Amino acid sequence: MHPLLTRLVELDLDPSSHALFGSGPLLVRGWIDDVGDLDVIARGKAWQQAMAAGRLEHVADYGVDIVTIGESITVGTQWGIGDFSVDELIDTAETIGVIQCVRLEHVIAYKEIARRPKDLEHLAVIAANQSLP
Repeated sequence: MHPLLTRLVELDLDPSSHALFGSGPLLVRGWIDDVGDLDVIARGKAWQQAMAAGRLEHVADYGVDIVTIGESITVGTQWGIGDFSVDELIDTAETIGVIQCVRLEHVIAYKEIARRPKDLEHLAVIAANQSLP
């Protein structure tokens, strides 16, 4: 397992109140080999656990507060790009192994909005893997 995923599991965040978003669900599936960081959305108990484990910061560019754990795990109660309901993302998350992941349709929607070079690459990876039998 990738070291960042191992660290996320070690945080033991409440599974009913968080989910891995961004590129993380692709890493969990083994569709990509690495990510710069992991982005986690959280509420309630998982948010409290994250605040106890990291440092709270305000990201002015997106108008959100996040908790940074170590240098590579960020946890937030909102998603700064697009109009996503954190409750819906968490409530519809799927468990892959032991990790709660936002469903692929939401990852696709986010990456289609962001459209950075890595998002376009990841959209191609998703399309290629969804077409496999």
